Amino acid sequence: MVGDIVGYSTMMEKSEEKTFARLAACQGLISEKVGSFDGRIFNRAGDATLAEFPSPINALRCAVEIGVALAGTEGPDVEPLKMRFGLHLSDVAVHGDDLVGDGVNLAARIQQAAAPGSVWVSGVLFDHIRRNSPFIFDDLGERRFKNLSEPMRVYQVRGEIGAHRLQSAPTRSSSETTKRPSSVAIMPFRVSAGDEDQRFLAEGLSEELIVELGRFRRLSVASRSAVFALAEAKWDPVGVGGALGVRYVLDGHVRKIGKTIRVGLMLSETEAGSVVWSDKISRPFEDLWDVLDEMVSKIAATVVGRMEDASIVAARRRAPDNIEAFECLLRGIDHHRLGGVTDENAREAVKWFSTAIRADPNYAAAYAWRVCAASWLPEFDLEAGERDIRRALELDPCDPEANRILGFVALLKSNFDQAKSLSLRALEMNPTDAYMRARSAAVMTYAGEPLRSLSLLDEAEALDPLLPVWCIEERGVALYALERYREALEAFGRLVFQTYRSRLYSAAALIALDCLDEARKLANEAIAGNPSLTTTSFMTKEWYRDLERRNVLQERLEKAGLPK
Repeated sequence: MVGDIVGYSTMMEKSEEKTFARLAACQGLISEKVGSFDGRIFNRAGDATLAEFPSPINALRCAVEIGVALAGTEGPDVEPLKMRFGLHLSDVAVHGDDLVGDGVNLAARIQQAAAPGSVWVSGVLFDHIRRNSPFIFDDLGERRFKNLSEPMRVYQVRGEIGAHRLQSAPTRSSSETTKRPSSVAIMPFRVSAGDEDQRFLAEGLSEELIVELGRFRRLSVASRSAVFALAEAKWDPVGVGGALGVRYVLDGHVRKIGKTIRVGLMLSETEAGSVVWSDKISRPFEDLWDVLDEMVSKIAATVVGRMEDASIVAARRRAPDNIEAFECLLRGIDHHRLGGVTDENAREAVKWFSTAIRADPNYAAAYAWRVCAASWLPEFDLEAGERDIRRALELDPCDPEANRILGFVALLKSNFDQAKSLSLRALEMNPTDAYMRARSAAVMTYAGEPLRSLSLLDEAEALDPLLPVWCIEERGVALYALERYREALEAFGRLVFQTYRSRLYSAAALIALDCLDEARKLANEAIAGNPSLTTTSFMTKEWYRDLERRNVLQERLEKAGLPK
């Protein structure tokens, strides 16, 4: 990570003494942030800082956090310092405490080209973080840099990604958790070297297994956000068991050869990591849905015994009429996982879901996922989205995602009772889905039941100790709605990183407690991370049944300095 202060030379010309003092304060803040993300500053040159990190996500978060923190360090009448950052991933040479090489030089070239106040990353680094990035990017295309023979693709951070279903951004790295009875984690299936183009199939099958196993009320299934977060670090079964509080871990390997699919399965217990059973399945690809059924039955039977009793199994979703539609759905979900990271991926996801619908016009899941993906785009048509999601529920009333999504459409239209009933119905269909429980908590707060929201969040955290930040921040929002402002500030303070929403609700709570200067600092930080943020744009996503509560929130944010 290479960063420097925008306009430093001009500031030095005007006042050397004052500029040196501001530089010292800025460097102190940078040192603090780099250390908090396990990084190391290996060189400084004037106003420039060069740092290395053990993970590209840490480097990215650090750069964004420095820019945001700078916005809150100056007084109300002083223009805050702005920095620009360049990030790159590469091998380097160690020279004493310093690092040298083309990788360092390229990071510096990217930083020099970056717009004031922005974070630019190389395509190499972007490829490593795009599957679990908490930020949205703009693709700046290919750029040429000095002493580099070929152009390199560059991306610019636009802002935070928000409450994306398939992005992880966990609230904590890991923690020893009490193991729940009859619990299992389905790790993302692997593909062979050279089969990276089949990754969508492997990860899609893993997610389908999680959803199908989630129907069993006596079975506790780790959430997809949690397992995908741990899979990046290649945890072993014992480590996964301790971090997620599960007794079993399923690993799998998928390969499609021509019209045949081969799946290798290995179920391990998490006390000693020993294998309980393993299996290999080789079937025609058109039998893929049957293969899923077979895997679900074997896992459920091993973890909690036979489950023929219908009262302990929620109604299952309707299977697609043809396997082509299912494959298109999995391709769409793969792009949707990256959809919030760039707009182009969201558009590609919508295309694949539309292709799935053409292949099977009665495939409910494809309609539901198309709405979910399209909602990330600036051109999203709410009326068309509502038609799609209602069509999905006509075709399959037992699809939990369709019920959840229509619940939020109802919320957008201020139909709070319908939003509540649909959210609760989605929970009944997938009782161990922690993300769904946390998003239902948000609905309850907006509908005027923040105490119920807190209860749902307790259940969600018990199910998933690695819930994404945008789920767990709902606790602070519920406490704010209950006017328990100090408790809300404490809840937001426990987040592993702050979102613009947590900062703004904290600012509103501080205004309620008559702490204007602290509130303005947080509002400035929120704007620094999301320059297009206004009260209008923010309040269009905060749908309270109680209009007075909504108006007071807006007034407090404007008092804190959020522009109208």
